[in-house]
Amino acid sequence: MATQVGAAGASVERDRAFFFAMAMAIVVTTISGFALQFAAGRSSLASPWWVHLHGVTAVGWLALYATQNFLVFRGSFVAHQRLGMFASVYLAWMVVAGLSITVLSAAAHRIPPFFEPNVFLVMDWLNTAVFAGFTWAGVALRAQPDWHRRLMLCGAVQVMTPGIGRLLPLPLMGTWILWSIWLAMMVYLSVAIAYDLLTRGRVHPAYLWGVGVITVTVAAMRPIAFSPPVLALTETLTG
Repeated sequence: MATQVGAAGASVERDRAFFFAMAMAIVVTTISGFALQFAAGRSSLASPWWVHLHGVTAVGWLALYATQNFLVFRGSFVAHQRLGMFASVYLAWMVVAGLSITVLSAAAHRIPPFFEPNVFLVMDWLNTAVFAGFTWAGVALRAQPDWHRRLMLCGAVQVMTPGIGRLLPLPLMGTWILWSIWLAMMVYLSVAIAYDLLTRGRVHPAYLWGVGVITVTVAAMRPIAFSPPVLALTETLTG
């Protein structure tokens, strides 16, 4: 019995360490993408105020996500729950900021030239929606830790797409930009799936939802982007 209890405790500690490591990998990857662009001179502090607001908002979420995983890793569950209430409110602000900044970027003609404006709009809006969906689902299932931590991880992988995009040679990708970002996202989810297979012997359904929803969303981006309503909206915003 003591051996079984010890093994269960070791498994819990291992899971906490893994999800904390994944959180740090996501944070480092995202920040690296923006740092690379800044170092290369393609980003600067001369950007409009709303660009900086968006950056601060995103960094704030990454800090919250990393802190929450660190608190669980340390066993500080009361602090984790209290911070989670604030994070739930902050999530709503993330959605508002994400959707608004995309519109402002189009209106101010700040969309990268290698992106078709209509594709950029749809990509950002759907990425924000999927991130929020995974994260809110994770919050709703917080009483089930196995679902909670995996859905939150799927949301974090989704929200890191701007950072991933800045690490990839997107101007060379042409119409494959969306799928190149998808492939990079799948690397992180593949690591999580491999961990499940090694430790649980099976893939948790949360990851099946994660891979499925993200893949379907990417597949739908260009068809939606070239639909008449989106083309008309893009013309209005950019005109």
